[in-house]
Formats: sequence, structure tokens, C-alpha cells
Amino acid sequence: MQPVSVPQDDDSSAWPPGTVTLEVFEVDELLARISAITPTWAPMNIELGFSYETLQNSYATGTAALGVGALLFIPFALKYGRRPIYILSSLGQVAVAIWAAKMTSTADLYLIQVFNCLFGSLAEVIVQMTIADVFFVHQRGLMNNLYICTMTIGTSMSALVSGYITVGQGWRWVWWWTAICMGTCLTLFAFFYEETKFVPPIDGFTGAPHPSVHSANKATMNPDVKPGDDQLKPIESIVTVIIPPRKTYIQRLKPWYTTSGGFRKLAHHSYQPLLVQCTIPAVLYVALLYGLVTAALQVSVTLVATYMPAPPYNFNAAAVGLMSLPPLIGNVIGTALSAPFSDRIILYLARRSKGVYEPEMRLWLLLVFAPVFPAALLLTGYALDKGMSWPVVAVGLGLLGFAMPPIASVALTYLTDAYTDVSIFHNLPLSVH
Repeated sequence: MQPVSVPQDDDSSAWPPGTVTLEVFEVDELLARISAITPTWAPMNIELGFSYETLQNSYATGTAALGVGALLFIPFALKYGRRPIYILSSLGQVAVAIWAAKMTSTADLYLIQVFNCLFGSLAEVIVQMTIADVFFVHQRGLMNNLYICTMTIGTSMSALVSGYITVGQGWRWVWWWTAICMGTCLTLFAFFYEETKFVPPIDGFTGAPHPSVHSANKATMNPDVKPGDDQLKPIESIVTVIIPPRKTYIQRLKPWYTTSGGFRKLAHHSYQPLLVQCTIPAVLYVALLYGLVTAALQVSVTLVATYMPAPPYNFNAAAVGLMSLPPLIGNVIGTALSAPFSDRIILYLARRSKGVYEPEMRLWLLLVFAPVFPAALLLTGYALDKGMSWPVVAVGLGLLGFAMPPIASVALTYLTDAYTDVSIFHNLPLSVH
């Protein structure tokens, strides 16, 4: 299996299934809490006087901060580990949510979007680091499908729930509930999330001494020993691998795991992703593909929040939130159809190639879902522009949600498999796009 696991408790790829499941649940919990505040735009427009243009500009500013946040935070994840960055992100989003619940001015709106996306940017990148740390090659396709599915569910369900919260309790309570949920995530990461970063020891593990090749050859070439002589006996050696004992609960919750390298190396990680993107065509291709499908999803969210409250739809906040159900349903169907085949197809093609696996084998799955995505974009945009019936818009959003998870998952998994050693560097530009 690849990567080859090391028989040591720190190696996350050798963890028992129960520990791996808990780690995945905690990461998915973080993704599912990313707030979609667009159903609150209409009440904010009425109470605070924010124009829709201002709201859209603040949303775009936050989206730009996602890319900047990746360049700022991920080098520290390489240096100090994943755990402190997850905790810092959750803590920062709790503080921003409390701030947002008390916002009063346009400056608050812009700053809240910037800091919220800065702290939340790791959800777009560091999850790939965790998947590469914990799972083998033949498991990453399924895990990336679940990651994309969870991200889409978080966007859809948070919009749905926030719509009803806005109608029942007011738009400010959307942020109070976000603070409560992110506080739950903070607790989970602080007390249950173990560090997944693992650097194998260069010297290997201590074992019992065994005869060298030189000694064996010397004994074989002894002229005094004749064929068939009783002195010729097979040499047996037993190598005992000494596995370090499992760390205690407190030791496993160590705040950070520092690796070697000074500030210059840390700064180097901030601009190296851009160099990788410009020099490796596959990285640029996947960055564009993943960036486009993610941007299309975000654009569809803002379009619904902008057009549906106005005539001819006249939707309230709850109805706008309900429009997140079609992409949610499409997302679940698309994930259910693609997730089982993402890993099985590479196993099948590798057997046909006499055991040789190539990361490009995953790309065949794109042929099934790629035509659906642009068709869904055209249908959604045309229906909103012409004021067509809301079920037509819902069908377009559903098809968008259906095609997005397989495309994004295949792209991310292909790149992780093809360039595992630089997977951190090539995933950073994905957020920039």
C-alpha cells in the first residue's frame, strides 16, 4: 500500500480505524459549520441600510481573503503541525461570529468578511493535508468525495437553517448560533484531535545485529570448506523491530510538533506554491478546474440571494434558504454515484496494466460529469435572467450540485496522488483561484 506506513504510533497512516474515523468527523464538523449568511442579506438591507452591491462586494472581498489566508496559515501548518492551525482557525471564527452578531456599520461588514475568510481559509486547503497524512492512495478518492460532499452540505444546510433562524429569531442570531457551533468545533479539536503530521525517523528503527554481506561472502569463499561439508549450515538471523510505546492522552494532545528549519524556510513556503503552479502544468490545470467549479458554486449562492427576494419571486429569508435544498440533493446523488467508483476504477485499470497505477487513471470519471456542469450553469443563469419559474432555477441548481463533487474530488485526488511530496504546495494555489 502507498504510502508505506511506519510501525510507530505517531504515523497517522498506521492508526486504528476508530481513531481515523474520529479525526475525519472532527474535520467534517469544521467544514459543515462554514456559514452561508446570504439569506440574511434582505433583513440587513432593511435594518442597516446595506445595499446589495455593498453586500456582494463584501462577499467578494472575503473570497479574496480565502486565497491570502491559505498563503499565510499553511506554512505554519508545515512547521508546527495541523492541530494548532485547526484550533487557531476555530477560535478566530468564534470571535468573528460574536463580532458579526453586533455589527452596525459598513466597515464592520467588510472587516468581518475578511477575518472570517482568513480564519476559515484552511478549510479549503489543510483538509487535503490531513487526507494525505491519514489515508492510503486507494482510499483518497472516497475521502475527497466525502470532503467535497461535506463542504457542499455545509454551504447548503447552513443557508437553509440560517433562513429559518432569520425569520424566527432575527438575522443577528444566525451569527450567535455560528459562534456556538464553532465553539463546539473548538472543543472537539482541543480535546480530541490528534496531530496527523508525521516525519519518519531518518535512522529507522533499532534491530538486532545480523551478518553483513561481506562476512557471508567470506565464509562462502573459504577454500577449506568443501561442497557437502557438514560445516555448511544456513545462517539464520532474527531482526526485532522495537516499536515505541503508545503515547499517553496528554502527550497526544501536545500543542504543536515543530520540524527543523528557520524563518527563511518558513517564508519560502509562502511563495513556493505560486512557483509550483507556474512550472507544473498539471497543478495549473487542477487549480483552474477546482477554482472554477468552486467559484461557480459561490456565484450561484449570491445570485439566489440577490434575485430571489426581488420580483417576480419575492422570496423571504426562509424561502431563499430553501433554495439550497436542490444543490444539496444533487450533491448527495452525485457523491453516491461517484464515490464508490473513484477508487474502484483505478484498481480495475491498474490490474489491466499489470499492476502499474498512474494517477491519470482517475480522470476518466470526468467524462461522465463534465458535460453536466456547464449545462447547469447555463440553465440557472438563463432562468434567473428571464424570471422563469423557480422550479426551473431549482433544477439548474440541483444539476450544479450533482456535477460539482465528482469533478472537484477527481481533480484533488489526482493531484494528491501525482505530486504527493509537494501536495501542500500545489493545494495552496487552489484557494487563490
